[in-house]
Amino acid sequence: MEQQSLHGILLIDKPQGFTSHDVVAKLRSILKTRRIGHGGTLDPMATGVLPVFVGGATRAADFAASQDKEYIAGFTLGYATDTQDSTGEITQMSGRYASQAAVAAKLKHFTGAQKQIPPMYSAVKINGQKLYDLARKGKEVERPTRDIIIHEMELLSFDENAQKGTFRAVVSKGTYVRTIVHDFGQMLGTLAVMHSLVRTRAGEYPIAQAVSLQQVEQAMADGHISHLLRPVDSLFLTYPAVSLTEEGAQRAARGAVVFPRQAAGMPEQQGALVRVYDSKGFRMLGQVRALDKGGFGLFVFKNFR
Repeated sequence: MEQQSLHGILLIDKPQGFTSHDVVAKLRSILKTRRIGHGGTLDPMATGVLPVFVGGATRAADFAASQDKEYIAGFTLGYATDTQDSTGEITQMSGRYASQAAVAAKLKHFTGAQKQIPPMYSAVKINGQKLYDLARKGKEVERPTRDIIIHEMELLSFDENAQKGTFRAVVSKGTYVRTIVHDFGQMLGTLAVMHSLVRTRAGEYPIAQAVSLQQVEQAMADGHISHLLRPVDSLFLTYPAVSLTEEGAQRAARGAVVFPRQAAGMPEQQGALVRVYDSKGFRMLGQVRALDKGGFGLFVFKNFR
């Protein structure tokens, strides 16, 4: 496969100690192409699914970043750090003991829409400066809360003697799991830090489908890298599929509205997003909108050609 023709999504099982940027840099070297981006940052201590977008697929990276993620997090009660995880400096200790029953009960009620204050050690920008740059200088600034949703929260294990446990969480875009752990510790009346994190799902991509950087390197050397590259439309399989007639494809290419007779399978639902195909395959994400003269039409939402 020619390097310039690489196009698709790589599901990488990010190794511990790598930043998401490190993974992208490594893949640029392996694939010998600069058109690469990732779909959702993972902390260096975290492992798990990191969707990486290659070639024209980079136009879909923002969609991956906005999708829900599933994690398995390890937490330790009894102390706090400046980073909210076990890599940071200890800032506080607590002798407060928590029972398994209390942990399970509190965790069960930790779901739903809520406000979260991002940690100082994060890439969030305040007045153009990244918080972690300020934190490394010993500065702490006020951070605006952000709206998040914790869709699911399930206690997987808890050792009362060690005061350590694991939970599974499904969360919305922009959620800091280590901040969930920090806030959960406070809710229990003690302190808590995150000591491990695995992203087990990103959008519809499970960790079972992810591959290592070594596997990518081997596939590239063997000339089989195309076997690991997923098509862009695999990111949107939960959306209805619409097939365009030749006339519809011509209208879409001009950015004009496509009418129902030219778009088989189009749902008549205001605002619905659909994946759109023509005779050459996946073309774009389309959006259904009401027309001024009545009825519905299909409009270009994001073109991938």
